[in-house]
Amino acid sequence: MAKTTAALLPATAELLHQFGDRLRLARLRRRLSAKQVAERAGMAPMTLRSLERGGSGVTMGAYLSVMQVLGIDEDLGLLGKDDPVGRALQDAQLLGRMTAARSDVPASAGRRETAKAPVSRARARKSPTAEPLVQKREATGRQKAPAKQSKAAGRRNLLRTRGTGSRKAPSPTQVYLPG
Repeated sequence: MAKTTAALLPATAELLHQFGDRLRLARLRRRLSAKQVAERAGMAPMTLRSLERGGSGVTMGAYLSVMQVLGIDEDLGLLGKDDPVGRALQDAQLLGRMTAARSDVPASAGRRETAKAPVSRARARKSPTAEPLVQKREATGRQKAPAKQSKAAGRRNLLRTRGTGSRKAPSPTQVYLPG
């Protein structure tokens, strides 16, 4: 089954073609053959040929491998560094937030109500408002489930009991490790 690639806009396809040309020129300036660069980049010569033509089906990793072989991989840091459209959108959003904060609208007007987390028993005893919740829990008889043993703790306990010669549960003296 043949791979399909997404169609690029003509302007983007032209940029990719120009990038391939620049990579080819960089290879020729260094007097490296296509075969040498392909071997060093770990790709087939056909892939390098497609890359130098600006093929959209070539992976980004292949482009980066060739850039690394040619010693121009630092240029990758320049891609997307200056983002004027993104900065304009971000600035507009920040200005909108600042004007909303300065307005006379109460701070809670735009917020949604959130469900409150359950109160622990220790904290509930200190808080007079949480007494009905604790009483309800005690009346229903619901107990807190015992904590499960972690996998690592289970492995440690298993290793401690292996030398005892019994398959029974370890005694407290067998399990205790100081520190």
